Amino acid sequence: MKKVRATNPELIKLIRLLRKKSQESEVEIWYYIADRLSSSRRRYITVNVSRLNRYTKEGETVAVPGKVLGAGKINHSINVAAFAFSDQARSKILKAKGKCLTIPDLMKKNPKGADVKVLG
Repeated sequence: MKKVRATNPELIKLIRLLRKKSQESEVEIWYYIADRLSSSRRRYITVNVSRLNRYTKEGETVAVPGKVLGAGKINHSINVAAFAFSDQARSKILKAKGKCLTIPDLMKKNPKGADVKVLG
């Protein structure tokens, strides 16, 4: 198991929750997201709204193990779960009639991680 390098208490709590959920339900996606979040700060993932628009289709669910930034446009509704959202990204996703979720909310709605894309 990878050592958690983060000092943010919310991030540490989320990583532990993801690993526990992964073991309980035997789902690899939660462990993968926990592994990506526990990497060094320099390797944090940032995804722009334009990338979400390019690699998703209408109604898909996407998990981003990092932050979603607001560069670009989105022209279809998607459900996005991420550790953090910029204000601009949140407003663009909501304007396109999509949803912005936290990763724990996604785990509650979809414990098996079925039909969830991981971008980053």
